[in-house]
Amino acid sequence: MIDTKRILIDLGKLTDGEKEEMTKLGILDEMNRITENHRDTVKTDTKPIEKFAVHAPNVINEAYNYQKPSSFSRALRFDFGGYKVVLISGTASVNDDGKAEHIGDFKAQLWRTYVNITNLLKAEGMSWHDVVRTTNYLRDIERDYEAFNKIRTTFYNWLGLNPLPASTGIQARLCWETLLVEIEAIAIRKY
Repeated sequence: MIDTKRILIDLGKLTDGEKEEMTKLGILDEMNRITENHRDTVKTDTKPIEKFAVHAPNVINEAYNYQKPSSFSRALRFDFGGYKVVLISGTASVNDDGKAEHIGDFKAQLWRTYVNITNLLKAEGMSWHDVVRTTNYLRDIERDYEAFNKIRTTFYNWLGLNPLPASTGIQARLCWETLLVEIEAIAIRKY
């Protein structure tokens, strides 16, 4: 049965192009009605990699519980023959009620972002020493990069990270106007 709470689009306002592409995906039938989901549309001889959602509910809420629901996991864990891999979604200064923290204060938002990522890592028995890559999104990279780099360097030095994670900095419009920084991370640990 289809969970109609998860259908966030107005089916009566679909463009012809949307209808065409959604039909190709098998989402719509010939009468433009939502079909049952097709979990088995891709058949292979191998099993998919098992995925596990990572949660840190005392620090950051689930994205689907935002006032305007967003469809992503905070982080996913995969197990690859003796290795645990955690992919952390873009994480920002959001609290356990799903509200932005420290509006207008870039430095405090960056520290809160590090708190949130630290707790997602802890939920899987990992730490920043397991982080191999970060992607850092700044709303205004020209204005905030110097402060970002000082705080990141201070944090990493305090942690004693060596070598440092690979990293990319990108200026981007973030999902909420109130957010000034967002960070994705990839962590790997041997069991």
